Amino acid sequence: MAVLNEEQAMLKDMAVEWVRDRMPISVVRGLYDHGGGGKPGDGVGFDRDTYAEMAAMGWTGIVVPETFGGADFGYLSLGLIVEELGRTLAPSPLLSSAFVAASALRLGGSAAQQERLLPGIAAGSLIGTLAVDEGAHHAPARITLAAARSGAGWRLDGMKRPVQDGMGADLFIVAARTAGAPGDTHGITLFLVPADSAGLDRRRLDQIDARCPALLTFEAVALDEDAVLGMVDEGYPLLEAILDRARIGVAAELLGLATQAFDTTLDYLKTRVQFGQIIGSFQALQHRASEMFGELQLTRSAVEAALDALDAGDANVAQLASLAKAIAGETAHLISNQMVQLHGGIGMTHEHDAGLYLKRARVAEQCYGGASFHRERWGRLNGY
Repeated sequence: MAVLNEEQAMLKDMAVEWVRDRMPISVVRGLYDHGGGGKPGDGVGFDRDTYAEMAAMGWTGIVVPETFGGADFGYLSLGLIVEELGRTLAPSPLLSSAFVAASALRLGGSAAQQERLLPGIAAGSLIGTLAVDEGAHHAPARITLAAARSGAGWRLDGMKRPVQDGMGADLFIVAARTAGAPGDTHGITLFLVPADSAGLDRRRLDQIDARCPALLTFEAVALDEDAVLGMVDEGYPLLEAILDRARIGVAAELLGLATQAFDTTLDYLKTRVQFGQIIGSFQALQHRASEMFGELQLTRSAVEAALDALDAGDANVAQLASLAKAIAGETAHLISNQMVQLHGGIGMTHEHDAGLYLKRARVAEQCYGGASFHRERWGRLNGY
């Protein structure tokens, strides 16, 4: 388990208390009640007021350099917060914006781009997200959205879906094809696209977890030359580095989800009486609980190792990212299933929390690649 310094321990304690008080599981139920919006009519999948509170506490600037208004406190610190948000399934764009978009600008942004955009992300006034996938399966090299030269700039035409937190985003980091064919890693370029760009249309996609990813349609979207993030045609390594941070962030969320699902289930096993006995006294159920506990410890080790690797600039970040994402997805899948089964009939009802954890686990484990994708990628990266 990670050894936290004093500041990280205080940050974690603050996150535990704030999430419990301000983002309980009832907030997720509000998404279903209000058709995907944090409040009636919002339709963005999160509450902007609570996100503003996160920004006021400095969470949105944890990986942003101090020069641009951030704290530069490291990925492990931000991962601790994302994990706590995962425990209550708390909907927010913190991962998409403060984790992924901020990382994209740190890794590939020019000095001018960083100066223009990072302060807004750190302050929470600007929400960014990554737009890479174009279909049901994660395939970052199979990009078809076209970017062509147009005068002194670029023209974008195509589609992206699903874009996480896309209905509430102000800025999209878009992976487009400027050369080659789908499947080629050469010919991919990243662009910074404001959400209010002419020709850009976004529509809400329905998900079983009631959040609001977007379907983006680009029709002759005109961009200036300074919209390019990184190098033209050579954006795939940068995209993979950004995606690895997204994958590790989702793995941290899945760790929090699985941990709370296990704790809730364990409490039930200790209190539910059947046939005159506490059901937790049945050996078969104790075996199930032991299996879940062991998988949780393995997952925590993998996720924290990946977060530590980001902070240390480890050369094995890609392998550790795929390892963490694959293990976290499978663990959340297992424990959310067991949560429903061990709660019996009530676990299958919408009124109980078990179904909410199962639904979010299914969505999150597919974000930025499922377990099969990352097992294959891990093997390829390790020469198998």
